[in-house]
Amino acid sequence: MNHMDQASLDAEQQREARDLHRGLKDRHVQLIALGGAIGVGLFLGSGRAIAQAGPGLVFAYAIGGIMIFFIMRALGELLLHRPVAGSFATYAEEYVSPFAGFATGWSYWFTWVVTGMAEITAVGIYTNYWFPELPQWIPAIVALGVLYGVNLIAVRLFGELEFWFALIKILAITALLIAGPLVLIFGWGEVGQTASVANLWEHGGVFPTGVLGVLLALKIVMFAFQGVELIGVTAGEVEDPEKSLPKATNAVVFRILIFYIGALVVIMSLVPWTELHAGESPFVMVFDRIGLPAAAGIINFVVITAAASSCNGGIFSTGRMLYTLAQFGQAPRAFAKVNRNHVPATAITTSVAVMLIGVVLDYFIPDQVFVYVTSVALVGALWTWAMMVVAHLGYRRAVARGEAAPVRFRMPGAPYSNWLVLIFLGMVAILLGTEESTRVAIYVAPIWFGLLGLGYHFTRRAQLQPA
Repeated sequence: MNHMDQASLDAEQQREARDLHRGLKDRHVQLIALGGAIGVGLFLGSGRAIAQAGPGLVFAYAIGGIMIFFIMRALGELLLHRPVAGSFATYAEEYVSPFAGFATGWSYWFTWVVTGMAEITAVGIYTNYWFPELPQWIPAIVALGVLYGVNLIAVRLFGELEFWFALIKILAITALLIAGPLVLIFGWGEVGQTASVANLWEHGGVFPTGVLGVLLALKIVMFAFQGVELIGVTAGEVEDPEKSLPKATNAVVFRILIFYIGALVVIMSLVPWTELHAGESPFVMVFDRIGLPAAAGIINFVVITAAASSCNGGIFSTGRMLYTLAQFGQAPRAFAKVNRNHVPATAITTSVAVMLIGVVLDYFIPDQVFVYVTSVALVGALWTWAMMVVAHLGYRRAVARGEAAPVRFRMPGAPYSNWLVLIFLGMVAILLGTEESTRVAIYVAPIWFGLLGLGYHFTRRAQLQPA
């Protein structure tokens, strides 16, 4: 199979310059990158992860964070080389194979559509805190409708909304990072009586469930990191990619490590990990025990914001990915059209329509839907991250042959760091099969890639037929 030629790539960049509007400012990109990876995975999923690994969870986040750093640096180098909205699908097509580009684009779309289902479900669940009589599907559909409207209007409005969503999440975590140490020093509130840094090792040690517990928690950890790559999809609509993209790529990993690891260390110092349970948010429990007025209500609002933020990013990214796939003839041509606001409206509408399946799933399997869809979404994320790293290897080989221009923002440790990341991602994929609740992802994966194989076969045949 022939890879994309230079003329096709240049044509794509010219079409994007004409169709899409570079309306995202540096502050939007910084917060989109950070906010995309701080969602319900931290505010809710961390309870399950703590129950699984205890204080050793901090090491799981550190290991996962190092791998995400290498993935983001590989993506950052590719983004500086070619800042297009299709980003990793384009790079996989150019530097791996046409099927890799096809599979990456559609898998990323699938990942975010499924994640969107989980997020609108979360909005419905947590709105019930204030309105217990309100049917769960109503706030879910209202949230999806509002976010759909925002994404249709203009890219700058999407960026503005995502900026404020991200800011709310960051302020909540910052409040914990400030209040926690003060409680440890002055012993405030109910939690102050038992709060101690020694809680990190006094209840069964730092690794109370062993190394296996830390490894099993990596599934939850990597799902929580999903979304950092969103800056790749914004690349075609950033005002100053040369300045914004390297800055966001470097900053996001370090900020996430501070927020995730810092928050977890504070939470498990204030409350022994044995008192934190899988079914509740550690943030709500800690703020409640500190004695902060209306703590549960405030954090409930933050969780709804986190879910809406993630869904907002999902609508944006799925629309842009369908737009790119259509440009390559790998999706219906209707998805390649933009409206008068320079937004791929048909692609966005289709993605949102599929996300509505989440409401149906929520009706039939309300207790299992969140774990099921997040596990399935992680399969798509692992594939996407792996393709970024493999495409980066291909790009570096093209640079060595003099076929591609080098950029100043380079991934450290390549190619050894590339192979380290690929081995790690393979291990996480294997771990999905170790628990019944996440094993559904192992069953869905071969079906999905089988469908991709059929889809690729038919699109290639259509492309090769004479007009």
